[in-house]
Amino acid sequence: MRILGVDPGSAVCGYGVVEGPDGGQRYVTAGTIRCASLAPGPMRLQRIHENLLAIIDEFSPTALSLERHFVAANVQSAFRLGEARAMAMLAAAERGLAMFEYPPNEVKLCVAGHGHADKAQVKYMVRKTLKLDPALDLADDAADALAIALCHLGRGRMPNLVESIERIRPPAPRRSKPRMVPL
Repeated sequence: MRILGVDPGSAVCGYGVVEGPDGGQRYVTAGTIRCASLAPGPMRLQRIHENLLAIIDEFSPTALSLERHFVAANVQSAFRLGEARAMAMLAAAERGLAMFEYPPNEVKLCVAGHGHADKAQVKYMVRKTLKLDPALDLADDAADALAIALCHLGRGRMPNLVESIERIRPPAPRRSKPRMVPL
């Protein structure tokens, strides 16, 4: 399974592609899509959309994994972030990719083992998990995108784990509901 992780942003959009058969993950590529700070909003969105389509076409992922953001402090920032997310969703839909979303705390928990890990911890664990060359210059946004993709790969193994546990411990028998007897 090959996953494209996207860390959306209107100025810098991170992407990362990982693949993993059962029990392992492998780095494919990662980077950022940077938009000129003075470019108008529609031009930034077009650049994000076109670049994501090119990445999908080149690396043929089977799914797109996206971070679900919640921003309450600045409404305008939330709007811009939502627009960048929409470009990733549109690119996935245009190429027929399945799309999955994960909250930031779940991504951090899955990758770093702690739901409130900071960026440095997440980046360190992404490098360690994927056995990345220390010389590889990995931008924070690209590391976040790889973490999102790794989170999806990790979640993909969860049904197998649940299935294994159920084989070891069969589910408890269901109790029947008491019948109401009319008086």
